[in-house]
Amino acid sequence: MQAEFTGRQLSITPALRRLGDEGIERIAKLLPKVVGAHIVLTSEKYRKTADVAVKMRAGKIVGFAESNNMEAALREALERAETQAIRYRKRWNAIKRQPKDEKLPHEVMPVRPRKASRTRKEEAEPRTVEAADRSNGKRSSRIMVPVTVHTFPATRPIPEPHVVRSSDSVAIRPMTIEEAVKEAEFRDRDVFVFRNNEGTVCVLHRKRDGKMELIEAP
Repeated sequence: MQAEFTGRQLSITPALRRLGDEGIERIAKLLPKVVGAHIVLTSEKYRKTADVAVKMRAGKIVGFAESNNMEAALREALERAETQAIRYRKRWNAIKRQPKDEKLPHEVMPVRPRKASRTRKEEAEPRTVEAADRSNGKRSSRIMVPVTVHTFPATRPIPEPHVVRSSDSVAIRPMTIEEAVKEAEFRDRDVFVFRNNEGTVCVLHRKRDGKMELIEAP
């Protein structure tokens, strides 16, 4: 099988073409239903790259290599593509060798013997007599099933408040507003009570948006 060659900044020599065709021929023998192959050879200043792609109907095999010699890069790329083709061939053979569903032996589930029970006539007689007693000779009444009804209190009990005294949120000495804000941040308190230099009781309260609110007692 002949491959399609593309040379970038490189002229395809007969030796490179022969080496690529031989490698593609080996790969094509391993893969089923090969559509085509394409080899791209790129030459730069100190870099030679080879990109091998073999297309199939069910997928694609790719091999890439880089070297300072173009023949070495092409040979390595073909070896990598051939390794992938061998792996694909093994998977394909493993799937192909699996037996079909109809050939698989069906498992026989064990059947548990049923216990001896009364006949339908013996089971129906007591129910018929019981239904006749309840219906008093009229229509057959339905079977009553007891139902347990739970009742809940109309009002929910209010729990008693739990009060804890804390001296960590109260400043002992007078403070300015800036000092009180720093102290509340240091103590990690949302509410902080202090006196300013004039002796007025003030409360710092942290709101939900994170801002500190100052409340002065009258």
